[in-house]
Order: sequence, then structure tokens, then C-alpha cells
Amino acid sequence: MKKTLLILLLLISQTFFSQADCTSALSVCGNSSITYSPSGIGAVNESLGGCLTTGEHNSIWYKLTIATGGTLTFDLVPNDPAADYDWAVYGPNVTCGSLGSPIRCNAATVVGVGASTGLNMTSTLLSAAGGSYTPYCKYLDVLPGQTYYLYIDNWVDTINPTMAPFSLTWGGTATLASPFTDPAIQPHPFVPPGIPAANPANPREVIVCNNPAIFDFSSLSAGILNNNPNFLISYHTSQNDALSGASPILAPQTVNTTTTYYYSIHYLDPTNPNNPINSCRQVGTFKFKMGNITGLNVNLFACNNNNAGVGTFNLTTAVVFGDPAAIKKYYPTITDLNAGTNEILNPTAYIAAEGTVHVKIISPFGCIGTAIITLKFFPVVVVNDATLRSCFIETNPSTALFNLTIASVTTQAGTTKKYYPSLADALSGTNEIVAPLTYVAPNGVVYIKVTNGSGCFAIAKVTLTVIAPVFSTVLKDKTICMEDKTTLDAGPGFSSYLWSTGATTQSITNVGVGTYWVKLKTGDCIATQTVKVYSSEQPVVSSIDISTTTVTVYVIGGTPPYKYSMDKITWQDSNVFTNVSRGNHIVYVKDVYDCEPIEITIVVPNLINVITPNGDGVNDVIDYSALAGKQNLVFNIFDRYGAKIFQADKFNGYKWDGTTNGGKKVPTGNYWYSVSWNETDKKNTPFKYTGWVMVKNRE
Repeated sequence: MKKTLLILLLLISQTFFSQADCTSALSVCGNSSITYSPSGIGAVNESLGGCLTTGEHNSIWYKLTIATGGTLTFDLVPNDPAADYDWAVYGPNVTCGSLGSPIRCNAATVVGVGASTGLNMTSTLLSAAGGSYTPYCKYLDVLPGQTYYLYIDNWVDTINPTMAPFSLTWGGTATLASPFTDPAIQPHPFVPPGIPAANPANPREVIVCNNPAIFDFSSLSAGILNNNPNFLISYHTSQNDALSGASPILAPQTVNTTTTYYYSIHYLDPTNPNNPINSCRQVGTFKFKMGNITGLNVNLFACNNNNAGVGTFNLTTAVVFGDPAAIKKYYPTITDLNAGTNEILNPTAYIAAEGTVHVKIISPFGCIGTAIITLKFFPVVVVNDATLRSCFIETNPSTALFNLTIASVTTQAGTTKKYYPSLADALSGTNEIVAPLTYVAPNGVVYIKVTNGSGCFAIAKVTLTVIAPVFSTVLKDKTICMEDKTTLDAGPGFSSYLWSTGATTQSITNVGVGTYWVKLKTGDCIATQTVKVYSSEQPVVSSIDISTTTVTVYVIGGTPPYKYSMDKITWQDSNVFTNVSRGNHIVYVKDVYDCEPIEITIVVPNLINVITPNGDGVNDVIDYSALAGKQNLVFNIFDRYGAKIFQADKFNGYKWDGTTNGGKKVPTGNYWYSVSWNETDKKNTPFKYTGWVMVKNRE
């Protein structure tokens, strides 16, 4: 890009301005080609010396500095083959006041040899006089840092009047110094100001917002120089001034859109102000173009959701200016816009009522326009609250199955509905009820979000009412004797009955022990009520104590109070029977339900009150061996103090002969004894028999 820009600028500079005197010689910037059409001799008709004996005609002076040494050649080719160009090279390191004789000089005629001339690698001539037929001279051997002057003259007279531009290209191995081709000096490309014109051949255009406008040219400098250090830039109103750096524009001035302006870039060596490349300049042109802008007033619509009185407006969608690169700032009032206060910092989600917003539009070129956005609401969505009633679910009577879609919350067409468990969810669009046809819920509310084609919504509240089950208050569980039957009555007030027996009457009879249900219909709802007929619990004889002729019966279970009998005819409330004779008896027990009584057989043993263990075989022992087959039979003897002195068991045949367990005879006296066992019935009923005996020992 640097090379292209350099060539363009050099072509422009050489085409439009003449430096026809040595003291105003143009510095050659690098090995770029040169195109020029000389006209006139400048301010001074200079003494040239060498082969140029006829003086100046239409001339141009160039100053070139060697960057890298080597051979240097050039081809100078006139655009018209009839044009006759002469030239001379002076140096190295001479000044315009003392050029001396040229080190290469050529004034050859073009007749018969062609118009091209210059230095090449094949010629051995150092000079060719006028009229000669050798248009090329020998190349130069050059060294870094050397400077040379090149004089070029389009020779004319009355016989040969042809004037034509020339093109000059450099050759050889040497390179010419230029700050614009050395990346160590110019690390970045220069950036022309403005934007390309509609015709790329025309000067670039810098946008101004007013015409006429006061413009600070220095505001372009940083962009053009693009962080290249040690380069200076100046601005001019003519090409001549730009090439020489004369008459720079130093202060802001009024500009217009018809004048062509120039900028001139040159290097300033920070260590050597006399460096020859300091005078090498790049020149460019630009013009000013009006960029004033006008905003477009527009309406912007938003939803007044749920009739809240405010909407969320995306101000950035309002097309108030066509260039998407423009910057837009939004303000609630024109006063704020002018003062730059209270800027709306959330323009994509601006919450407001209907009203206006003022927009400051800044184009990419800094021009400012304004526009007004009128905030309006879309038509609101009209909804009404509703109530849904539904029968309870039998497995969970506190809930019901609701079809939310049948709730009549709006009459507006073209709307869609979504269902939510709470108002917050409806507003935020979270936790949507995805199965509104089969929504199971207890008493409560849901919310329906109704949205129209503009995306606006309103929210309706739907009250959900679970129709509770209606049960019979007279139908109760019953307890009967296992062998009995009863009647179950659900009572009046239901529209239909259906029993588990298949009956459809209010009551059913001849019902035995078991579990029954009845479906009771009230309105559209059916409640299933279960009723149980229990078998009364039979009482159980837990134990029996027999003390001599007194029998005490202990009962558990069933339902008190109990009745007791020993003949199943005469019943008593007491559990104690007295004066019971020796032998086997049956005890009968029934509870309050008066069911078939339970019965248990008891044995009242023969009572022996005296033993005389003297070995005569009469009343020597107490003998309970007849009970040996009873479960857990225990036979114990106690003294009058309650201390156990003997225990009869299977090893001594459940007999006591008036001795202790150690075989010692006890003293004559009264002793207590107890016999206990468990009957071999279903309940293993425990029996306990107690009594006393006198022992008479003669020893």
C-alpha cells in the first residue's frame, strides 16, 4: 500500500508543478517512476556545462540520495518519439552554487536513434554531444549517502518544436533513499483522509456537517500519519505549496465543498536535520463534502402487558436513521438531549408509559441529527377471571381433575393461552402447566396468560374449587356376633345408591360380618363410602385361681361387662364362685354382646388338711402326682413366714412328706402350699390352686 500511495503521490506532484531551478530541485523519493512534462526554464537560466551548450529550454531538476550502493541506471522515454530530451548528472555531493561539470551528459539527437535516452549497463560513454547518435551513457557506480542532481531538458527549436511528457524509470542495483520505503523509518502505512469519492480518480472526501464550516485541519493529522514517528504533515491550498511546504494552513479556517486541498508529508530526522531525505515529500489531495443528517420521527409500539400501564420498548428498533453505523443516544426530553443529561442507558428494554423519547443521532463522520420516537401501546388484551369446579378424586379427595382449557377468560379471537401455577410464573413464563386438560390440584388458583398476535398479554385468575365428597352421616361400622345378621342404612338425601352387593336401595338387610361399600351420588359427584360389620371379639379366660372351694375366673378381651355362669342358666356379674365342690366343673363367660359364651373346664382337687408322716401309710404325704401331665406344673411348700421350704417336681413324684428339700423333717405346724399349671387348651390357660396343711411330726 505504501508503494502504491507513494507512486500515486509522486505522479501527481510531477504532473502539476515545475521545479525548473537547481535550488528548488525536487527530491526523488526512492526508486519510483517519474512522469513529467517540463515547461519553461524556471527563475534562472542556469549555466549547465558539459554537453549542454545551448542552455535551458523546458527543464526540471531532481535531487537524489543513494540508500544502498551499486550501479544506477535510468530510462527516460518521451511520450512522443519526436521529442528530443537532453540531460546531465552532477555530483556526487555537490551544491547548486558549485555543480561543476556533469559526470554524465547526453545531448544526442533523436534522428535515426529513437527518443529514449539515459544510463544503461552497456554504454561506455560518459558524455554525448548534441547531434551525436548515442542516446545512452554509462551507468553510475554509487555509494550510500551520496547525493546527485539530475537535470532534464526537453530541447526545442524552430526546426524541432516537439514538446511531450516523459516517463523515467530507475534501474541498476543501487537504491535511492526515501523515508517512505524504509520500514525502520515508516513502520506503518499512511492513511489518506476522508472516504473515496464516487469517481475514485477524484480527491478523497472529508465529511463536514455544515457549509460553510470552520475546520481544524490538524484533526486529520493523527489519522493520516498512523503512528509513524518523526513525520510531519502540513496542509495547503495549492499543489505548488504542498510540494515545497510553503504557506501551510496553521489555524482552523472556513472551508467549502468546491476547493481542492492538499496535504504534504515529510520526514524530519531527529538526529540529522540536514539529512537529504528530510526534503522528500508525499503529497495528496482531498475535498470537503457535506454530511449533515436529518433524523426521521417514528412511532414505536410495545405491549401494555397485563394492563400495567407501562410497556417495554426496544428503542434501538426505531428506524430513525438509515446508516446502521451511526451512533444513537436516547433521552426522555429534548432538554436532556441538548444538555446531554439523563441518557437512557437501557434502550433495548426501556420501560415507560406512552409518551416520547428524543434521539441524538451521530453519523460515522460526527454529524448530528435528532429525531422523536413516539411511544404507543398495542391494543390491550381483555380478560376476565373465572371459576372452575370439579369433583374430588377418590384416591385423594382433597384434589380434583380440572380441564383448564374450558375456563372462559376471554372472548377475543386470535389469542393463545398458556397456564401457570402462580402469577409470578405467568409474568416470567416459568413453570408452565404443560397438561392443562388433565390438571390435578386442590382448592386454589391458576393463572392463564392470554397472548394476542402482537405478542401482548393479559393474565386471568382462575379459581379452582374441589367439590368435596358427601358421605352418609348415619352409615356406621357395626359389631355383631359372628353368627348374627344386621341391616346397613345409608340414609336419605342422595340421588342414587349402589351397594357392593349390587343393591340400589337406601339400605341393605340380612348382612353378615364383612366389608361393604356404597356409591352415593350427589349432583354429578359420586362418593364411595366403606362400612364394616365386625365380629365381636370373644372374651378369653386369662387365668383361674382355686383356693380350697373358691374359684376366681380372670377374663380379658371381648367387651365388658362380662357375665359368668357354671350352668349356662344362672348368670352372675362376679367372677368369683364360692363353695365349689370337689371335682370337674365348666365355667361359662360372655361379654356385653351376649354371643355364644365361651367355656372352660376346671378341676377342684381333693383337699388334704393334715398329714402325719410317720410311715404308717395313712396320710403320710400330700400327693399331686395325678397332675403330672399338666404343663408347667409347679408344687411349692411355704412356712408360716412365706419362706419356701420345699418344691415338689417330677423327681419326687410331686409329693411332700413333711420334710425340707434337704430331707429334714419340719416341725409340727401349719404350712401353705400352691399348685400351678397351664391347661392344654388353645389359650394354655394358667391355673393356680392354693391351700394349707397341718403337719404332725412326733419326733
